[in-house]
Amino acid sequence: MTTYIAEFKAVHSIIQIIQHSVFTWQQEGGEIDPDLLSGKIKRESSVHFYKLLAGKNYDISLEDISVEINKTTSFLG
Repeated sequence: MTTYIAEFKAVHSIIQIIQHSVFTWQQEGGEIDPDLLSGKIKRESSVHFYKLLAGKNYDISLEDISVEINKTTSFLG
């Protein structure tokens, strides 16, 4: 297994705060699929970020979040 790190930006369709962050994950070697990675970032990071901002009064949907991956590399730290 190889550990990778990605720098990304997530945007919610209504909440006007942009999440600029990094995300680490492990996968077998090979090509990084940007669509699969975007979905993983939405489910494991961005949805929780926007739920924290929105509080209990607003339901956050994965469909309302878009993720742009700026760069990826293997992570040795």
